[in-house]
Amino acid sequence: MQENLEKPVLNTLNKEYKRERTFSFMENIYLPEIFKALWYTLKQMFAPKFTMLYPEEKWEPPAIFRGRPVLVEDEGQERCVSCGLCARACPPLAISMQANENSDDPKERYPEWFEINMLRCIYCGYCEEVCPEEAIVMSKDYDIVFESREEAVYDKERLLVPKEDLKDRLDYLKNYRNRQFGQFWDFQEENNIHSVRDRDRTWNTGLSLVDMLEQQKKNDATEASSKWT
Repeated sequence: MQENLEKPVLNTLNKEYKRERTFSFMENIYLPEIFKALWYTLKQMFAPKFTMLYPEEKWEPPAIFRGRPVLVEDEGQERCVSCGLCARACPPLAISMQANENSDDPKERYPEWFEINMLRCIYCGYCEEVCPEEAIVMSKDYDIVFESREEAVYDKERLLVPKEDLKDRLDYLKNYRNRQFGQFWDFQEENNIHSVRDRDRTWNTGLSLVDMLEQQKKNDATEASSKWT
């Protein structure tokens, strides 16, 4: 026989319904709960206040805080060598740049222009993670206001911040990365003032392609000192 689904099996208003909760007289009039809520509100009125009176009082973020990304200015010029890793790693594609070369600049490469669309930025810090020069870091700046979409696109001049003003963040990154990678990470600032071709002390990246192929042939012909087991 087909069951009539329109007819309820149990009536929730029935006193014999096992799952139904029965309230006492005081609970039915709701007055005790109202008085409890009023008493809690009264206590909170005289409790110590932790709210800052913004903008008169502003919060000072710790070094771990990820604010808007900025470019590090070292000795009057940007550290950035315009490698493009930050733009490739950026999930919302907020970073764009154009590289240029200067024979008088020890770094050889520099960004002719560098822009970050702050409307797209999600403050993930990926650009900071992949930067080999520590040229872009997350600052403590969180108070950002725009009046138009054009103002939200920060150019290189607006992004450059002196290294001294970013000391807390740079020190935090040094300790953070050393704990994560051990002795493998040892950022040296002198890399920014030497040629990028000669920055590696264990491998001469200035070798030509023919020299590297000849060196690779010699390495392949050399017998291994030990065999894998």
